[in-house]
Amino acid sequence: MNNSIGKRLEQYTSKRPQEVLLVTVTIGDEQDKVAIFKGFSSSLMRPTAFDPEEPVIPDGATIVSIDRIKSPYNPEAPRYIERGISWEAMEALLLEVGV
Repeated sequence: MNNSIGKRLEQYTSKRPQEVLLVTVTIGDEQDKVAIFKGFSSSLMRPTAFDPEEPVIPDGATIVSIDRIKSPYNPEAPRYIERGISWEAMEALLLEVGV
C-alpha cells in the first residue's frame, strides 16, 4: 500500500508544499476529483474517510488527469502550474523528487 498511486502523490506534495495536485480519477464507473496538499488527500465530490490511512484514491482507480496548482488553492481562481498532466508525465515528476 505504501507505493499506491495515492500515497506517491501525497509524498510528492509533502516534498513540494507549494503545490496542490487536483487529480481527476475514475473509480469503478464514477469519476471523482481529489485535492492533494502537504501529504493529505481529500475528495471534492464524495465523503472522505476520517481515517487518514484509508486511501482516497484506491488501488485500481484510473488517473484521468492531474493539474498542478500553486498553493494556496483558491477554487474560484486557481493558479495553474500545469494542466491535464497524464499519469506517465506525473510519474516522471515523482521520480525527480524521489517518490
